Amino acid sequence: MQIAIALYERFTALDAIGPYQTLGGIPDAEVVFVAERAGTVRDDSGRLALVADKTFDEVSHPDIVVVPGGPGQSDQMENESLLGWLRTADTTSTWTTSVCTGSLALAAAGLLKGRSATSHWLALEELDRLGTRSTGQRVVFDGKYVTAAGVSAGIDMGLALVGRIAGDERAQTVQLMIEYDPQPPYDAGSPEKAPAHLVSMFRDRSRFNDEESGAAPEGAEAGRPA
Repeated sequence: MQIAIALYERFTALDAIGPYQTLGGIPDAEVVFVAERAGTVRDDSGRLALVADKTFDEVSHPDIVVVPGGPGQSDQMENESLLGWLRTADTTSTWTTSVCTGSLALAAAGLLKGRSATSHWLALEELDRLGTRSTGQRVVFDGKYVTAAGVSAGIDMGLALVGRIAGDERAQTVQLMIEYDPQPPYDAGSPEKAPAHLVSMFRDRSRFNDEESGAAPEGAEAGRPA
């Protein structure tokens, strides 16, 4: 089973690493990072880079497609190199998945039209504008399309998919071995639970408030969300 995780400049690291760590627990799975050009691709902080060992053209028929999100996703919405690869890979993939705003790229490729999907909470309205039925759920299955909410939800998506593919015990094994046992020190991980002034601040700063100009407002990436 080949699992292809797409990279592009200014992706969010955990969006890619969460699925890498969990889906890599599927027996006999090969996980490969792919990009428009092979080589290092920097995340949204500019300080971390992952290596894309292969180009999109070299991995045309993966079994599982994973698209991470991140601030750089906005620059990919008309990038035919990525979008064309997504359409091609989707014709034969068993699962086509995304984390965070990676679902916007899937929608831009025309793969989520009329489907239920999720994304980072700041991007749900944008997902609707792209013809998708957005939901605030953490992981959404709609046929072979699996979308995860913001950033850390990619771990949950990966575990859920391991369970579907390799069984509950394998998924439990992966969860145990990465010791994924969330006990956060704060209960502010969703807009429904977080302090209202923080939610309002990030809504005001969100790049999706200024999508028509194509520019993100200054400070929109504080904490590197969406």
